Amino acid sequence: MFDWMVWTTPVAVFFSCIALMLAGMTVWELKSPTTERKGFLPISTTRGDRLFIGLLTAAYVNLAFVGLSEKFVTWFHLDKEPSVWISFVFSMALLALIMKKG
Repeated sequence: MFDWMVWTTPVAVFFSCIALMLAGMTVWELKSPTTERKGFLPISTTRGDRLFIGLLTAAYVNLAFVGLSEKFVTWFHLDKEPSVWISFVFSMALLALIMKKG
């Protein structure tokens, strides 16, 4: 079923984290319903809104990193392409920031 996709460890960890976040947010919402609030985002958001915006942002950060990793080799005179774990950590930190302060 999933033969068409290259399931490397970083890809599996990334999708596992998303699945765990969605399950955790569902339980959290059932235990404590959310209210809208205003953070640094230009709109009032609920926890679910911030999760959605954060997941989109994380996906775009990872895609940009993968797309630019070849360029990083020449720009920064690296021996090999940087690890995708860098983008994973950065995107999860950005997601946490959006969830907390967004």
